[in-house]
Amino acid sequence: MKENRFVFDKALIDKILTVILLASIIVSICITVYIIITPKQGEKFTEFYILGPNGTASGYPTDLKVGDNGEVIIGIVNHEYENVSYLLEVKLDEKILESENVGLIHNETWESPFIFKAQDPGQDQKLEFLLYNNSSLNETVYRSLHFWMDVT
Repeated sequence: MKENRFVFDKALIDKILTVILLASIIVSICITVYIIITPKQGEKFTEFYILGPNGTASGYPTDLKVGDNGEVIIGIVNHEYENVSYLLEVKLDEKILESENVGLIHNETWESPFIFKAQDPGQDQKLEFLLYNNSSLNETVYRSLHFWMDVT
């Protein structure tokens, strides 16, 4: 009679282990589906760059003569995981040359040529590119770039 009770207990233990195993498999499948459906959000950032007229990070107009045109390409790429409204300002020695609003969705790229005229002679003139975003409320610069140029 003790052998039958042991067999009964063994059968009960097998059923319990089977239920636990099935529950574990179901939970694992649910977690796997959740991970696949909900992508991991990466680092939030904005790419902000200037390129020379040839489209590379060289050939910037650093030596100009009065009346010459200089050209650069300004680029912005939104990796903020949300729609962002940017304000782009270009300044030459603290004087605003251009101001433009740029709205981008996540992973969208904006590039635009910027042409300016060298008007005043001088050494070490600072051409600044300032980027503000909607979360900074246009008060603090979010990203900035610059280069120095000489005008003769």
